Amino acid sequence: MLDGIFYFRTRQMKKIVFTEEFCQPENLFPFTLTRQIQDIRIGILTIREKWERWMQMESFDKKEDDYKDLDRSIEIGEMDEKDLIYLVHGNILPTGKLVKKIKKLKTGEFISVAEKESLIYCISKKEVIGSNKFKVKNSIEVTDEFREINFPWEIFQLNKWAIEQDFQLLTEGRKSQKISTTNKITNAANIFIEKGSQIEHCFLNASDGPIYIGKDAAVMEGSMLRGPVAICEGAVVKMGSKIYGATTIGPNCIAGGEIKNSVFFSNSNKAHDGYIGDSVIGEWCNMGAGTSNSNIKNNASGVMLWTPHGAVNVGLKCGVIMGDYSRTAINTAINTGTVVGVCCNVIGNGLTPKYIPSFSWGSDGVERYQFDKALADIQNWKQLKQQTVSKNEKDVLKYVFDHY
Repeated sequence: MLDGIFYFRTRQMKKIVFTEEFCQPENLFPFTLTRQIQDIRIGILTIREKWERWMQMESFDKKEDDYKDLDRSIEIGEMDEKDLIYLVHGNILPTGKLVKKIKKLKTGEFISVAEKESLIYCISKKEVIGSNKFKVKNSIEVTDEFREINFPWEIFQLNKWAIEQDFQLLTEGRKSQKISTTNKITNAANIFIEKGSQIEHCFLNASDGPIYIGKDAAVMEGSMLRGPVAICEGAVVKMGSKIYGATTIGPNCIAGGEIKNSVFFSNSNKAHDGYIGDSVIGEWCNMGAGTSNSNIKNNASGVMLWTPHGAVNVGLKCGVIMGDYSRTAINTAINTGTVVGVCCNVIGNGLTPKYIPSFSWGSDGVERYQFDKALADIQNWKQLKQQTVSKNEKDVLKYVFDHY
């Protein structure tokens, strides 16, 4: 539950329902192996959290008849007579202007964007014609700024914009905790520190973008942050760290060394020296001391990144795209534009391969990570943060193990 938002399920009439249909979630590999698109973090919040805050509504997921249909999944046909549903494509990033248009929708109307299919629908029980089918009658075309994520590298490419959007959403009308005088500050008006956070003897430069320090986060002595940067709730930045924009250190992550233009989802660790740049790191990952990635080729040509549909040129800079529960050994050298699947133990000499399949053990002569062993290791890592592996996680991981 997000701070400041309270839901009363018995009274709730309006709700958000996310759908991955037509969003091609396979293109956001490996992150959509273990989550739905709307649970991807970009900026400060996940896409789901952004929508819930903007709309002030609870959210659910449309049943897609796959292994990711979990506790929040509902069928459209099961909606109550009093319900009003906003059906939203899970990869759309909300803005204030877009939300204003959505709230003006009448039942049976939908939002569309030029050269795209319809994207957001407003429906009641009377529009429903099947278990997951409904009818609509009127299109409202949006011509304002419109953002969506379709590929994993867009997460770090759009992160500056997303941090700025979330910063405004989270801080508007609120007052930051007082910044200690032990810190060296540039552009204090663009810095927001939530209650319970600890930050002393650091350098905070918000000239090029905002700096957001979440509740109960700790930024240790000597750290240097250049915005836009988000240090989310419960995260720890180790002493002497250098964090450039546009970087997100997600909830309960540990960050150290040098990080630039990267997104860490949550509960992941890069606690020691080494460089991570232009990268996206999933949940429950750990990078051994000295792990570094290359984010630009030594001939400055375009980076070719592995995708399920073949290699794609993603531009001049791309580091590592790392799925949930994956780990690297100390001094791991990650090749430019590397994709690491879910639950990999990356160990080896020299540069890593450009693609490491899910449940790999090693990176030179890759072996299969045995499922029971992988689950036990995940449990050990989760216990370090006083958490345990849930049944939902086990079910999802077993499906990924068996099918990918």
